[in-house]
Amino acid sequence: MISIRNIFKPTAKNNEAFSVSIRKILGYTPKTLLYYRKAFTHGSINQKDSSGNPISYERLEFIGDALLSAVIAHYLFEKVLNADEGYLTKMRSKIVSREHLNDIGKELELSSLMRTKIPIHKFGDNIHGNLLEALIGAVFLDKGYAACEKFIYKRVITPHVDINALEGKILSYKGLIIEWCQKEKKIFNYENQKDLGQDVIKHFSVKLLIDGKVIAKARATSKKKAEEKVSKRAYFVLQDLISKKK
Repeated sequence: MISIRNIFKPTAKNNEAFSVSIRKILGYTPKTLLYYRKAFTHGSINQKDSSGNPISYERLEFIGDALLSAVIAHYLFEKVLNADEGYLTKMRSKIVSREHLNDIGKELELSSLMRTKIPIHKFGDNIHGNLLEALIGAVFLDKGYAACEKFIYKRVITPHVDINALEGKILSYKGLIIEWCQKEKKIFNYENQKDLGQDVIKHFSVKLLIDGKVIAKARATSKKKAEEKVSKRAYFVLQDLISKKK
C-alpha cells in the first residue's frame, strides 16, 4: 500500500495517491473524499474545518463504532437462530473487541494513511482498530447505511468472523485471571506505575503478583491496556493450572 504521510498537502499528486489507496481498500471511488481524509487525521495536526471546529478521526470513530455494532448484531441475529440474548451479546463483543479490530486494521495497513505529528510507532495497537472504525464512519457519511453494511461484510465479517472459532476466544484475560484467583482463594495484585520520561504518549508499567509472586510484567499506553496485556501473559504462564480447574 502507498505510504502517504504528507498526503493532505493540497497537491494534485497527493490527492490522487490518497484516492488510489482509499479505492483499493473500499473497492469503489468515494463520492466525497473529505470524509476519508478526516478519518485519517489525528488531533496533533491541529487542523480545523471551515467553522473552526477541530478535525480528528475520533468523531468518525464514534459513528463507526455504533454502526459496526449494529451490523454485527443483525448478522448474528440472522446467522445463529437458536442463540439467546446472552450468547449474541457475548459473540458481538468478541467480534468487535479491540484486539480483533486491531488485527483487521493492521492487515489493511490503515496507519500508513494517518496524518499525525506523532510517529506511528509511538501509538499503541489500538490505533489500528480506531482507524478502522473511523473509516466505517466515513463510508456511512459518504455512501449511506447499505454501502456501510456491505463494506463491513467485505472487510470484517466475511474474512474474519468464524463463529466456531470465536466461541472459544477469551474476551478478557484479566477477568479470567481474577475469576480463577477468587475460585482458588489466591491473593492477586496489579501493581501499576506511570512511566517517567519525555514521550509524547505516556505508558504504564504493570506487574501481576499472585500470592506475592510476580507472574508477569507488561507495558502499554493506558493502565487498562497494560493490565489486560499482563493478564494475557500470566494466563499463558498459568494455562495448565487454570485449564485443570475448568
